[in-house]
Amino acid sequence: MKILVTGGAGFIGSNFIRYLLNHHPAHTIINIDKLTYAGNLDNLKDVEGNHRYFFVRGDIADSECVTKIIDDGVDAIVNFAAESHVDRSIEDAGIFLKTNVLGTQVLLEAGRRKGIKRFIQVSTDEVYGSLGPEGSFTEDSPLKPNSPYAASKTAADLLVRAYYKTFGFPGIITRCSNNYGPYQFPEKLIPLFITNALAQEPLPLYGDGLNIRDWIQVEDHCRAIDLILHQGAIGEIYNIGGGAEKTNLELTRIILKKLNRPETLIRYVKDRPGHDRRYAIDPGKLKRELGWKPLYTFERGIEETIRWYGENRWWWEKIKSGEYREYYQRMYGKR
Repeated sequence: MKILVTGGAGFIGSNFIRYLLNHHPAHTIINIDKLTYAGNLDNLKDVEGNHRYFFVRGDIADSECVTKIIDDGVDAIVNFAAESHVDRSIEDAGIFLKTNVLGTQVLLEAGRRKGIKRFIQVSTDEVYGSLGPEGSFTEDSPLKPNSPYAASKTAADLLVRAYYKTFGFPGIITRCSNNYGPYQFPEKLIPLFITNALAQEPLPLYGDGLNIRDWIQVEDHCRAIDLILHQGAIGEIYNIGGGAEKTNLELTRIILKKLNRPETLIRYVKDRPGHDRRYAIDPGKLKRELGWKPLYTFERGIEETIRWYGENRWWWEKIKSGEYREYYQRMYGKR
């Protein structure tokens, strides 16, 4: 099978490419990535020489580029490409609409015209909005996005659904809880707090720190997408969750404790506008129908993640010394 992975130089996409190459020796992977700030070819240094892996620098919103790749022969598309940081979407929603909505439509149309066999739209639990203190999101939960980022992902999901209903397009939507693990860009909570703690820098915690997220180790997410790609039912939605709910404050304290850093490094900052209070995903459908379950406990996953960032300073110090430093200072330095 020849698979086009979009956004494959990002966090989850690069881990998925590595997973496919390791577990499917007959598959060929084409990775298209625009290499914006979060796209990083260092994420895939270990597979650069693999004869089954090919990289194309390109924009999924560029119809000519996408059509050329797909017309050369692609069996399936797994769409990770997305602008994904909520704070950045609040600053400027335009690029989120272009990449997440228009880009998805370009992929759908090119794939439809070529007759691809599978299209996996990798989405997020944020399309469901904020959850109360009880219960979990199911695939039938209403879509109530509360940020420009979440709204753009919701629109993309609805496009995939519309192409399935209108054209019989082989689309499948996955919605996952918060990921963590190696190669995650250090603007996200876990890598930001780990790397700041390693550098003895403050950890900027939004609001009261009691927002709750359900965490999943990225390889468990990759295993789920792989299973859905090969065995999932066309036209379906599958929720993917790790079953590890933590408040942001609880998570912060865990990181500091494991790194033997003082809680005085915690710095409470002004809360994000429209900050969802709680997410929790029910992955029961995926477990029942395809037999998936997470293999990582949160304890194991966070320990391995902290160890990885500690052993790979070359990766994140280079990132945090560049353009990202200016963005970080703008977001947190004056609060």
